[in-house]
Amino acid sequence: MKSLKAQLHPISEPSFGLDLLEKSFPIDSNSSFKQKLTEIRLFPLQSTSIDILQINLGKMCNQVCKHCHVDAGPDRKEIMVRETMEYCLDVIKTHSIKTIDLTGGAPEMNPDFRWFVESIRAINPLATIIVRCNLTIILANPKYNDLPDFFEENRVEVVSSLPYFTAMKTDSQRGDGVFDKSIRALQLLNKQGYGVPGSGLILNLVYNPSGAFLPGSQEGLEIEFKKKLKEKFQIQFNSLFAITNIPISRFLEYLIRSDNYESYMEKLIENFNPAAAQGVMCRTTISVGWDGYLYDCDFNQMLELKVDSKDSQHISEFNYENLSQREIVVKNHCFGCTAGSGSSCGGTTA
Repeated sequence: MKSLKAQLHPISEPSFGLDLLEKSFPIDSNSSFKQKLTEIRLFPLQSTSIDILQINLGKMCNQVCKHCHVDAGPDRKEIMVRETMEYCLDVIKTHSIKTIDLTGGAPEMNPDFRWFVESIRAINPLATIIVRCNLTIILANPKYNDLPDFFEENRVEVVSSLPYFTAMKTDSQRGDGVFDKSIRALQLLNKQGYGVPGSGLILNLVYNPSGAFLPGSQEGLEIEFKKKLKEKFQIQFNSLFAITNIPISRFLEYLIRSDNYESYMEKLIENFNPAAAQGVMCRTTISVGWDGYLYDCDFNQMLELKVDSKDSQHISEFNYENLSQREIVVKNHCFGCTAGSGSSCGGTTA
Protein backbone atom coordinates (compact mmCIF):
# COMPACT_ATOMS: atom_id res chain seq x y z
CA MET A 1 0.00 0.00 0.00
CA LYS A 2 1.26 3.48 -0.83
CA SER A 3 2.24 5.71 2.08
CA LEU A 4 -0.13 8.49 3.09
CA LYS A 5 2.20 11.06 1.53
CA ALA A 6 2.28 9.19 -1.77
CA GLN A 7 -1.52 9.15 -1.93
CA LEU A 8 -1.85 12.92 -1.61
CA HIS A 9 -2.30 15.00 -4.72
CA PRO A 10 -1.75 18.76 -4.66
CA ILE A 11 -4.89 20.81 -5.24
CA SER A 12 -4.59 24.06 -7.15
CA GLU A 13 -4.44 27.04 -4.83
CA PRO A 14 -5.98 30.45 -5.59
CA SER A 15 -3.97 32.62 -7.97
CA PHE A 16 -3.31 35.23 -5.30
CA GLY A 17 -0.34 33.43 -3.75
CA LEU A 18 3.42 33.73 -3.37
CA ASP A 19 4.28 34.56 -6.99
CA LEU A 20 1.87 37.46 -7.06
CA LEU A 21 2.98 38.67 -3.63
CA GLU A 22 6.61 38.82 -4.73
CA LYS A 23 6.03 40.15 -8.26
CA SER A 24 3.27 42.72 -7.76
CA PHE A 25 5.45 45.03 -5.72
CA PRO A 26 9.15 44.12 -6.08
CA ILE A 27 10.59 45.41 -2.81
CA ASP A 28 14.11 46.82 -2.96
CA SER A 29 16.59 44.25 -1.62
CA ASN A 30 17.57 46.69 1.12
CA SER A 31 13.97 46.66 2.36
CA SER A 32 13.38 42.91 2.11
CA PHE A 33 12.32 41.02 5.23
CA LYS A 34 15.57 39.05 5.23
CA GLN A 35 17.53 42.30 5.12
CA LYS A 36 15.56 43.73 8.06
CA LEU A 37 16.28 40.61 10.10
CA THR A 38 19.96 40.81 9.12
CA GLU A 39 20.14 44.41 10.34
CA ILE A 40 18.95 43.38 13.80
CA ARG A 41 21.10 40.21 13.83
CA LEU A 42 18.10 37.91 13.75
CA PHE A 43 18.73 36.25 10.39
CA PRO A 44 18.49 33.38 9.94
CA LEU A 45 15.38 33.35 12.09
CA GLN A 46 15.34 30.16 14.15
CA SER A 47 12.87 28.14 16.14
CA THR A 48 13.28 28.31 19.90
CA SER A 49 10.83 25.54 20.88
CA ILE A 50 7.64 23.79 19.81
CA ASP A 51 5.00 24.91 22.28
CA ILE A 52 2.08 24.99 19.83
CA LEU A 53 0.90 22.45 17.28
CA GLN A 54 -1.55 24.30 15.04
CA ILE A 55 -3.58 21.88 12.95
CA ASN A 56 -5.68 22.87 9.94
CA LEU A 57 -8.55 20.37 9.76
CA GLY A 58 -9.65 21.51 6.33
CA LYS A 59 -10.58 24.45 4.13
CA MET A 60 -14.31 23.82 4.11
CA CYS A 61 -16.27 26.61 5.80
CA ASN A 62 -19.86 27.82 5.98
CA GLN A 63 -18.66 31.40 5.40
CA VAL A 64 -16.74 33.20 2.64
CA CYS A 65 -14.96 36.09 4.39
CA LYS A 66 -13.34 38.80 2.29
CA HIS A 67 -10.09 38.82 4.28
CA CYS A 68 -9.69 35.02 4.62
CA HIS A 69 -6.06 33.99 4.07
CA VAL A 70 -7.15 30.34 3.76
CA ASP A 71 -9.55 31.15 0.90
CA ALA A 72 -12.02 28.93 2.75
CA GLY A 73 -15.65 28.38 1.79
CA PRO A 74 -18.43 25.83 1.29
CA ASP A 75 -16.96 24.72 -2.04
CA ARG A 76 -13.53 23.75 -0.66
CA LYS A 77 -13.10 19.97 -0.44
CA GLU A 78 -9.71 19.74 1.28
CA ILE A 79 -10.36 17.90 4.56
CA MET A 80 -7.90 16.22 6.91
CA VAL A 81 -8.49 12.45 6.98
CA ARG A 82 -8.45 10.34 10.14
CA GLU A 83 -5.14 8.68 9.21
CA THR A 84 -3.43 12.09 9.24
CA MET A 85 -5.12 12.91 12.54
CA GLU A 86 -3.73 9.68 14.00
CA TYR A 87 -0.21 10.80 13.07
CA CYS A 88 -0.94 14.07 14.87
CA LEU A 89 -2.11 12.12 17.92
CA ASP A 90 1.12 10.10 17.89
CA VAL A 91 3.10 13.36 17.99
CA ILE A 92 0.94 14.75 20.82
CA LYS A 93 1.36 11.50 22.76
CA THR A 94 5.13 11.36 22.27
CA HIS A 95 6.05 15.00 22.89
CA SER A 96 5.06 17.46 25.60
CA ILE A 97 3.50 20.10 23.36
CA LYS A 98 1.56 22.51 25.56
CA THR A 99 -1.08 23.79 23.15
CA ILE A 100 -3.09 22.16 20.34
CA ASP A 101 -4.67 24.84 18.16
CA LEU A 102 -7.39 23.58 15.80
CA THR A 103 -8.27 25.73 12.84
CA GLY A 104 -9.73 25.63 9.32
CA GLY A 105 -11.93 26.67 7.43
CA ALA A 106 -14.45 25.79 10.04
CA PRO A 107 -12.70 22.93 11.91
CA GLU A 108 -16.05 21.69 13.22
CA MET A 109 -17.08 20.75 9.66
CA ASN A 110 -14.49 17.99 9.55
CA PRO A 111 -16.49 14.76 10.10
CA ASP A 112 -13.87 13.51 12.60
CA PHE A 113 -13.63 16.79 14.54
CA ARG A 114 -15.28 15.56 17.74
CA TRP A 115 -13.42 12.27 17.75
CA PHE A 116 -10.16 14.17 17.32
CA VAL A 117 -10.83 16.62 20.17
CA GLU A 118 -11.86 13.79 22.51
CA SER A 119 -8.75 11.80 21.54
CA ILE A 120 -6.46 14.76 22.27
CA ARG A 121 -8.10 15.29 25.64
CA ALA A 122 -7.78 11.59 26.50
CA ILE A 123 -4.06 11.65 25.65
CA ASN A 124 -3.32 14.84 27.59
CA PRO A 125 -5.90 15.90 30.19
CA LEU A 126 -3.91 19.09 30.89
CA ALA A 127 -3.29 20.25 27.32
CA THR A 128 -4.69 23.56 26.14
CA ILE A 129 -7.02 22.75 23.24
CA ILE A 130 -8.00 25.80 21.20
CA VAL A 131 -10.78 25.72 18.62
CA ARG A 132 -10.98 28.66 16.22
CA CYS A 133 -14.74 28.82 15.86
CA ASN A 134 -16.35 31.28 13.44
CA LEU A 135 -19.44 31.41 15.71
CA THR A 136 -22.03 31.14 12.91
CA ILE A 137 -21.26 27.43 12.55
CA ILE A 138 -23.10 26.89 15.86
CA LEU A 139 -26.33 28.05 14.18
CA ALA A 140 -25.61 26.79 10.66
CA ASN A 141 -27.17 23.35 11.11
CA PRO A 142 -28.93 21.52 13.98
CA LYS A 143 -26.02 19.05 14.18
CA TYR A 144 -23.79 21.91 15.37
CA ASN A 145 -26.23 23.42 17.87
CA ASP A 146 -24.72 21.49 20.78
CA LEU A 147 -21.16 22.68 20.14
CA PRO A 148 -21.16 24.87 23.30
CA ASP A 149 -21.92 21.72 25.35
CA PHE A 150 -19.20 19.78 23.53
CA PHE A 151 -16.67 22.57 24.05
CA GLU A 152 -17.40 22.68 27.78
CA GLU A 153 -17.26 18.90 28.20
CA ASN A 154 -13.80 18.81 26.65
CA ARG A 155 -12.56 22.03 28.31
CA VAL A 156 -11.88 23.66 24.96
CA GLU A 157 -10.76 27.27 24.69
CA VAL A 158 -12.82 29.08 22.06
CA VAL A 159 -11.27 31.77 19.85
CA SER A 160 -13.69 33.57 17.55
CA SER A 161 -13.39 36.34 15.00
CA LEU A 162 -15.61 39.38 15.44
CA PRO A 163 -14.38 42.20 13.21
CA TYR A 164 -16.39 44.84 15.08
CA PHE A 165 -19.21 45.37 17.57
CA THR A 166 -21.56 46.72 14.89
CA ALA A 167 -23.40 44.88 12.11
CA MET A 168 -22.28 47.12 9.25
CA LYS A 169 -18.53 46.61 9.68
CA THR A 170 -18.82 42.94 10.54
CA ASP A 171 -21.15 42.03 7.67
CA SER A 172 -19.09 44.00 5.15
CA GLN A 173 -16.13 41.74 5.91
CA ARG A 174 -17.80 38.42 6.69
CA GLY A 175 -21.14 38.42 4.83
CA ASP A 176 -24.74 39.58 5.28
CA GLY A 177 -26.33 38.50 8.54
CA VAL A 178 -23.08 37.25 10.08
CA PHE A 179 -23.09 39.82 12.88
CA ASP A 180 -26.55 38.90 14.19
CA LYS A 181 -25.72 35.19 14.07
CA SER A 182 -22.38 35.83 15.79
CA ILE A 183 -24.11 37.73 18.61
CA ARG A 184 -26.61 34.90 19.11
CA ALA A 185 -23.76 32.36 19.19
CA LEU A 186 -21.80 34.45 21.71
CA GLN A 187 -24.88 34.63 23.92
CA LEU A 188 -25.20 30.84 23.77
CA LEU A 189 -21.52 30.47 24.72
CA ASN A 190 -22.02 32.92 27.61
CA LYS A 191 -25.04 30.90 28.76
CA GLN A 192 -22.76 27.86 28.83
CA GLY A 193 -20.34 29.83 31.01
CA TYR A 194 -17.81 30.81 28.34
CA GLY A 195 -16.25 34.22 28.97
CA VAL A 196 -17.96 34.50 32.36
CA PRO A 197 -15.57 35.43 35.21
CA GLY A 198 -14.80 32.48 37.49
CA SER A 199 -16.13 29.82 35.11
CA GLY A 200 -12.71 28.73 33.85
CA LEU A 201 -14.17 28.57 30.32
CA ILE A 202 -12.13 30.79 28.04
CA LEU A 203 -13.73 32.79 25.21
CA ASN A 204 -11.40 35.10 23.28
CA LEU A 205 -12.33 37.32 20.35
CA VAL A 206 -10.23 38.29 17.32
CA TYR A 207 -10.26 41.73 15.72
CA ASN A 208 -8.67 42.46 12.39
CA PRO A 209 -8.97 45.71 10.38
CA SER A 210 -11.56 45.93 7.62
CA GLY A 211 -9.23 47.80 5.27
CA ALA A 212 -5.62 48.49 4.32
CA PHE A 213 -4.44 49.75 7.70
CA LEU A 214 -2.87 48.41 10.89
CA PRO A 215 -4.97 47.53 13.94
CA GLY A 216 -5.15 50.04 16.76
CA SER A 217 -4.05 49.40 20.33
CA GLN A 218 -5.07 45.89 21.38
CA GLU A 219 -5.61 47.06 24.96
CA GLY A 220 -7.80 49.98 23.86
CA LEU A 221 -9.80 47.83 21.45
CA GLU A 222 -10.43 45.23 24.15
CA ILE A 223 -11.78 47.87 26.53
CA GLU A 224 -14.06 49.28 23.84
CA PHE A 225 -15.30 45.86 22.67
CA LYS A 226 -16.07 44.75 26.24
CA LYS A 227 -17.95 47.96 26.98
CA LYS A 228 -20.05 47.95 23.80
CA LEU A 229 -20.85 44.23 23.76
CA LYS A 230 -21.84 44.31 27.44
CA GLU A 231 -24.03 47.40 27.04
CA LYS A 232 -25.81 46.34 23.86
CA PHE A 233 -25.97 42.56 24.11
CA GLN A 234 -24.94 41.55 27.68
CA ILE A 235 -22.02 39.63 26.15
CA GLN A 236 -18.83 38.88 28.10
CA PHE A 237 -15.48 37.53 26.90
CA ASN A 238 -11.97 37.11 28.26
CA SER A 239 -9.47 38.74 25.88
CA LEU A 240 -9.38 40.41 22.49
CA PHE A 241 -6.59 39.61 20.01
CA ALA A 242 -5.76 42.34 17.49
CA ILE A 243 -4.37 40.73 14.33
CA THR A 244 -2.84 42.40 11.29
CA ASN A 245 -4.15 41.31 7.89
CA ILE A 246 -1.38 39.45 6.06
CA PRO A 247 -1.05 40.31 2.33
CA ILE A 248 -1.89 36.90 0.88
CA SER A 249 -4.91 35.21 -0.73
CA ARG A 250 -8.21 37.16 -0.58
CA PHE A 251 -6.75 40.13 1.29
CA LEU A 252 -3.94 40.37 -1.27
CA GLU A 253 -6.57 40.27 -4.01
CA TYR A 254 -8.43 43.13 -2.30
CA LEU A 255 -5.22 45.18 -1.94
CA ILE A 256 -4.36 44.84 -5.62
CA ARG A 257 -7.86 45.47 -6.95
CA SER A 258 -8.27 48.54 -4.72
CA ASP A 259 -4.82 49.93 -5.62
CA ASN A 260 -3.72 49.66 -1.98
CA TYR A 261 -1.02 47.01 -2.23
CA GLU A 262 2.04 49.21 -2.61
CA SER A 263 1.00 51.65 0.11
CA TYR A 264 0.07 48.80 2.47
CA MET A 265 3.41 47.05 2.03
CA GLU A 266 5.21 50.35 2.56
CA LYS A 267 3.20 50.84 5.75
CA LEU A 268 4.20 47.38 7.02
CA ILE A 269 7.88 48.01 6.22
CA GLU A 270 7.91 51.48 7.80
CA ASN A 271 6.41 50.07 11.00
CA PHE A 272 8.82 47.10 11.27
CA ASN A 273 9.40 46.48 14.99
CA PRO A 274 12.51 44.51 16.09
CA ALA A 275 10.80 43.55 19.36
CA ALA A 276 7.86 42.10 17.43
CA ALA A 277 10.29 40.18 15.22
CA GLN A 278 11.82 38.58 18.31
CA GLY A 279 8.42 37.28 19.37
CA VAL A 280 6.91 36.01 16.11
CA MET A 281 4.74 32.93 16.62
CA CYS A 282 6.60 30.78 14.09
CA ARG A 283 9.50 30.45 16.56
CA THR A 284 7.37 28.36 18.92
CA THR A 285 4.83 26.84 16.52
CA ILE A 286 4.51 24.06 13.96
CA SER A 287 1.60 24.36 11.54
CA VAL A 288 0.12 21.14 10.15
CA GLY A 289 -1.70 21.37 6.81
CA TRP A 290 -4.90 19.46 6.06
CA ASP A 291 -2.76 16.95 4.12
CA GLY A 292 -0.22 16.51 6.93
CA TYR A 293 2.59 18.64 5.53
CA LEU A 294 4.43 20.87 7.99
CA TYR A 295 4.92 24.64 7.92
CA ASP A 296 6.35 27.35 10.15
CA CYS A 297 2.99 29.12 10.35
CA ASP A 298 -0.52 29.14 8.94
CA PHE A 299 0.42 31.85 6.42
CA ASN A 300 3.39 29.90 5.04
CA GLN A 301 1.03 26.94 4.78
CA MET A 302 -1.27 28.86 2.45
CA LEU A 303 1.75 29.83 0.31
CA GLU A 304 3.00 26.20 0.30
CA LEU A 305 6.29 27.17 1.97
CA LYS A 306 7.09 23.94 3.82
CA VAL A 307 9.43 23.80 6.81
CA ASP A 308 13.16 23.80 6.13
CA SER A 309 13.73 20.29 7.44
CA LYS A 310 14.34 17.80 4.66
CA ASP A 311 13.78 14.69 6.79
CA SER A 312 10.66 16.02 8.51
CA GLN A 313 8.28 17.78 6.13
CA HIS A 314 5.25 15.64 6.91
CA ILE A 315 3.54 14.80 10.21
CA SER A 316 4.22 11.09 9.53
CA GLU A 317 7.97 11.74 9.81
CA PHE A 318 7.89 14.26 12.67
CA ASN A 319 11.40 14.79 14.09
CA TYR A 320 11.03 16.92 17.21
CA GLU A 321 14.73 17.63 17.68
CA ASN A 322 15.31 18.83 14.12
CA LEU A 323 12.08 20.82 13.92
CA SER A 324 12.69 22.59 17.22
CA GLN A 325 16.05 23.85 15.92
CA ARG A 326 15.05 24.62 12.32
CA GLU A 327 15.54 27.83 10.38
CA ILE A 328 12.25 29.62 9.72
CA VAL A 329 11.29 30.18 6.08
CA VAL A 330 10.65 33.91 5.61
CA LYS A 331 9.33 36.03 2.72
CA ASN A 332 8.06 39.58 2.45
CA HIS A 333 4.56 38.72 3.71
CA CYS A 334 6.25 38.27 7.11
CA PHE A 335 6.30 42.06 7.47
CA GLY A 336 2.65 41.66 8.49
CA CYS A 337 3.63 39.87 11.71
CA THR A 338 6.32 42.40 12.69
CA ALA A 339 4.63 45.74 12.05
CA GLY A 340 3.70 47.97 14.98
CA SER A 341 2.95 45.91 18.07
CA GLY A 342 3.35 42.69 16.09
CA SER A 343 0.75 40.12 15.21
CA SER A 344 0.19 36.44 15.92
CA CYS A 345 -2.73 34.07 16.32
CA GLY A 346 -2.70 35.16 19.98
CA GLY A 347 -2.64 38.87 19.24
CA THR A 348 0.20 41.35 19.63
CA THR A 349 3.76 40.15 20.25
CA ALA A 350 5.52 43.32 21.45
